[in-house]
Amino acid sequence: MKYFEAKKARIEIIPMIDIMFFLLVFFIMVTLHMIPDAGIASRLPTSSTAQSMPKPQITLAVDKVGVIHFGPRTLTAEQLTALLRSKSHPDELQVTLAGDKATSLQQLMAVMDACRKAGVTKIGLAAQQDGGSGS
Repeated sequence: MKYFEAKKARIEIIPMIDIMFFLLVFFIMVTLHMIPDAGIASRLPTSSTAQSMPKPQITLAVDKVGVIHFGPRTLTAEQLTALLRSKSHPDELQVTLAGDKATSLQQLMAVMDACRKAGVTKIGLAAQQDGGSGS
């Protein structure tokens, strides 16, 4: 009797592969958002009128002794000028300077001068929003 013949069970793996790829993409996307931005730890000055700016293309950190940090690299003013000149359309670059509270205005101006020599005109200063009422 063919009615009671046992059929051989098959495991379909194509839907399982689809689910595994979906999980892989999901975990990659979640992991990318968990990776913090690398940078130099600094105490930013506060301002009661600080505004959010569009995300800069280049963020430079200037520590209290005037050393310029671009990601993991440290640069001199001349190296910074050469780096910015090597970018395509330096006049359209947006550069944000994150200076430590103890960084002098002269050191920030030296970095701004190096940016301007390269042709960069859009320069912003990073600051933390002041929590006080600003008396």
